[in-house]
Amino acid sequence: MKNYLAVDLGAESGRVMLGTLSDSSLVLEELHRFPNTPVRLPTGLYWDSFRLFHEIQQGLTVAGRERKLEIDGIGVDTWGVDFGLLGLDGALVDNPRHYRDARNNGMLEKTFAVVPREEVFAHTGIQFMQLNSLYQLYAIKLAASPALEVAERLLFMPDLFNYWLSGAQVSELSIASTSQFYDPGKKRWATELFARLGLPEKILADIVPPGTLLGALLPHVAEATGLGITPVYATCGHDTASAVAAVPASGDDWVYISSGTWSLMGVELDAPVINEGSLALNFTNEIGVNGTVRFLKNIAGLWLLQECRRTWALEGREYSYAELAGMAAQAPPFSAVIDPDAFLEPGGMPEKIAAFCRSHGQTVPEGPAQMSRTILESLALRYRQVLESLESLLGRNLKVIHIVGGGSRNQVLNQFVADATGRTVVAGPSEATALGNVLVQAIGAGEFTSLADARKLIARSFPVTTVKPQSGTDWDGAYARFCKLRSS
Repeated sequence: MKNYLAVDLGAESGRVMLGTLSDSSLVLEELHRFPNTPVRLPTGLYWDSFRLFHEIQQGLTVAGRERKLEIDGIGVDTWGVDFGLLGLDGALVDNPRHYRDARNNGMLEKTFAVVPREEVFAHTGIQFMQLNSLYQLYAIKLAASPALEVAERLLFMPDLFNYWLSGAQVSELSIASTSQFYDPGKKRWATELFARLGLPEKILADIVPPGTLLGALLPHVAEATGLGITPVYATCGHDTASAVAAVPASGDDWVYISSGTWSLMGVELDAPVINEGSLALNFTNEIGVNGTVRFLKNIAGLWLLQECRRTWALEGREYSYAELAGMAAQAPPFSAVIDPDAFLEPGGMPEKIAAFCRSHGQTVPEGPAQMSRTILESLALRYRQVLESLESLLGRNLKVIHIVGGGSRNQVLNQFVADATGRTVVAGPSEATALGNVLVQAIGAGEFTSLADARKLIARSFPVTTVKPQSGTDWDGAYARFCKLRSS
């Protein structure tokens, strides 16, 4: 038996999970869960990075001092794109900003004024979003921030926590590839972009592949947690890369949706697709285990529902996600359709959706039930659109949709996806990110000879739910409305 700790940080919460691995199964147990609450200050929206590291250590302490476990590896995964800047002494010179920070507004256009959009894509193959690391970094430069002037190293969020755990200042490949300054064709940093934009190349760390052993826990962390000399691995630092590693699929006729705060929908390929078609459709090429390419689209996922739920709670109306899904299932279909990607900044989400509907001449969804249904239906319609784009770019049919992550527990959304796309949906495992985190550590430790073998273990260890399309609802008519809305 081998024990691995997966530190899994999402945009809403974080967990420290225990993965116990045997020849026949993998068992997952939550040791410590904590909220991930950003902090708004006069200067912007920040991650509470020191609090997050404190909570990580609390989870490690549960394993070491409370449970007296012998741990064979620790790995950290987080959301993508965000980073910290370190000074010469290794200390943070500016706390990491939240990707939804308003500082990023307008940065795409300012960047393209120096380096044309087509050139940026040719170097990186990454979907254009103002939250990408490239535009965050350029925003720091244009603001003449002293932090960038004194910075010696840029570390993405999982790399930063790995550094605080092990002392290693490196960039793990999967998280580096989310930045839009990694070149997946040349397999190196896109230093040409840094030169054109006047950004300091010296801050870029050495890149290491998923599964790399970084070293042991630093002595003070080992002592505080009771874990002693424990290996720290650079697992797939990007949570989507970890989740995709745990998709229990085989063959090449499947598409995945990593469903949570964001929905990441795509396929696994051997090489990047960087051409006029993928540029026109704004797809992304990120790197996974063993150099595989995650050819995908970022979609604003269940964050819309999370934000609505938060607003309703502030108004004194508390709903669980299960309650909202159940209410949505009973509400009338297709009162309105929205573009999920039109909502980036937090706050007042029900009113923002209502304003969107009014501005497009649609009926405003009334109450939590109708609002929730509108969100879930629109997500399913967006998935259909992305699926058709994928099939067009790849020139082949994708017959099965694997939905993994926390969103796979939403049975109403799963049925909507099957109905909207006419495809079989396989839902689960819901803890795919933590499972993939553990698997990549185990691959690095030599426990598996291939990713395919690791996925077979997932398939044996965790049940999935198969959802077939049902007829009776006019999804085609709603899809026509949705496509017209998106095109306008």
